[in-house]
Amino acid sequence: MLVGYVSGAYGLDGWVRIKAYSSDADALLHAKTWWLAQSKAQPELRDVEMLQAKSHGGDVVARLMGVAGRDAAEALKGATVHISRRHFPALADNEYYWVDLIGLAVENLQGDQFGLVKDMMDSGAHPILRVAVADPSVLEKGKQELLIPFVEHIVKTVDLKAKKITVDWELDY
Repeated sequence: MLVGYVSGAYGLDGWVRIKAYSSDADALLHAKTWWLAQSKAQPELRDVEMLQAKSHGGDVVARLMGVAGRDAAEALKGATVHISRRHFPALADNEYYWVDLIGLAVENLQGDQFGLVKDMMDSGAHPILRVAVADPSVLEKGKQELLIPFVEHIVKTVDLKAKKITVDWELDY
């Protein structure tokens, strides 16, 4: 499962800095095997043994087998990081991993189709759904996405099986 990307080197000894797609990076810190995809042009995953990892300034820094020195770490910049789902901590009811929400259709209580969740972001106070609008002509000129707070009084249902999120929201908010 895609969990982040290498944003660059950390230090001189071959450590890499990982930007996680979640505010909780427990899975990255505990999985002993990561899979890296170097680029979209080279999407095949390769196994990499994670030797050591720790949280650092909102990111994760890690030492990986076979990555020796800053140049080797910098060469991984942009690579996506994947780990097995079994390393993810269990969730309580009505909790979701962000990666599970990406690609879900979003509609409001009236049945208006907004588009698909293209990303999630953290505002500090709460997560926000970034929805790529199916028909941008219904929004202000030039606007291509909706930002919808992912909070209980707005997000009414998340149905992973139906791949749909229902929100109490309007296009003109």
